[in-house]
Parts: sequence; C-alpha cells; structure tokens
Amino acid sequence: MFLAVLVAAMPIGIDKLSHAQESDRVTGLIMSEGWELVQANCTECHSILLITQNSGNRAVWKSRIVWMQETQGLQELSEATENSILDYLANNYGQKASTRRAGLATNLLPENPYATDSQNGQ
Repeated sequence: MFLAVLVAAMPIGIDKLSHAQESDRVTGLIMSEGWELVQANCTECHSILLITQNSGNRAVWKSRIVWMQETQGLQELSEATENSILDYLANNYGQKASTRRAGLATNLLPENPYATDSQNGQ
C-alpha cells in the first residue's frame, strides 16, 4: 500500500522539480521572470555561457554591468531594465558557497623541490 502511494505521488514531485528549473532550449537560461531581458541585452556582445557558468549576488552582478559599461561599451540601461536583469541574475545565478575544491592535505602534496627559508635555517 505504501509503495503504491509513493509511486502515485512521484509524478507530482517530479513535475514541480522540472518546472522549477525549466530552461530555454536555445540559450540554456533558466526561464523565470526577466530571462528575455537578459537574453536580449547580454547576448548582443557575448555568449550566454558567460552568465550560466558564473555566479554572484546582486552586488557582484551590478559590478560586472558597471565594468562592461565603463570598459566594454555596454549602453546605459533604464533603471527598470537594470533592476529586472539584476533580480533575474541574483535569483537564478546567485553566489555559490564555493567554486573551488578544498586544498589538498599536506601529506598528499608532492615533495617541494625548492628549499624554503625554514629548511635553510632562516
């Protein structure tokens, strides 16, 4: 009986999960409010992969927009457009906890062929 209930409930859970992260089949962007603005404004100059492979909070994404405006010729965006783009990016490509693996333990590192000050008695 329990198994029948579990199997019957599975499609509901799978549908919610797939709907939450539905992506545009052409760009790969997560399809949520503002994705069309990101596609229209950001792909004029670069691949969408620069977005989907990066992350950042709202301040990080804002700093990238400012950098592109100051150095790469990105036009000024209206306040509404910029806010929609920033909301979209922060919500869908937010800051990751870590983007690098942890360092190796000392005992797993190869021997350092270069003498250090501590090895020279200094």
